[in-house]
Amino acid sequence: MNNIAIITARSGSKGLKDKNIKPLHNKPLIYYSINAAIESKMFSHVMVSTDSERYAEIARECGAEVPFLRSSQMSSDTAGSWDVVKEVLGGYTERFDTVCLLQPTSPLRTAEDIINGYREFTEKGADAVTGVCEMDHSPLWSMTLDDTLSLTEFRRGLTDAPRQKLPTYYRINGALYIRKINYNGGINILDTNEYAFIMDRGRSVDIDNIDDFNYAEFLMGENNNV
Repeated sequence: MNNIAIITARSGSKGLKDKNIKPLHNKPLIYYSINAAIESKMFSHVMVSTDSERYAEIARECGAEVPFLRSSQMSSDTAGSWDVVKEVLGGYTERFDTVCLLQPTSPLRTAEDIINGYREFTEKGADAVTGVCEMDHSPLWSMTLDDTLSLTEFRRGLTDAPRQKLPTYYRINGALYIRKINYNGGINILDTNEYAFIMDRGRSVDIDNIDDFNYAEFLMGENNNV
């Protein structure tokens, strides 16, 4: 298969300033996704989509290619990730069998995760494989609250089963999205026949704020993954 990895790294993060290039163990955050993609040897191209020439230069120094910058239309807060992917694919004359979307905010995802994700993709004959991880706490122990903060209704429906007896719930972790591409009548990202790729919670950290960043930094230090 001819595969492309696309790492989306828009500038101007509001939650954590310049988080995509913020130094994590002395390397820009984006480095870890680029390096995992390159080390996996699954891709003919490892491309960073960014609206910033500064980010682009850092990405190139980390080993990625940035043949063009993201359009202004795809640089807004409302632009969807798959619209960005389609824009990137449209910028290449080469055609690809699959695209792997790697968010730079998942720095603990490894080359082995990517390789195993593609192995599952092939074994399942899938259109799509998406990274997931087990939830920290069962949603059966979750609730919404109204202005009164009353727990009465919640307590009535709360299960008293021990944690070990509860079903296991998973969440999409944002670390790995593999999709088949179809070029008939345009660029089509396929996801009908989709499977979950289960990843360890420790490699599923998704950095959105400074607490997430500090936690990732701690885990990297614990695992000597620097």
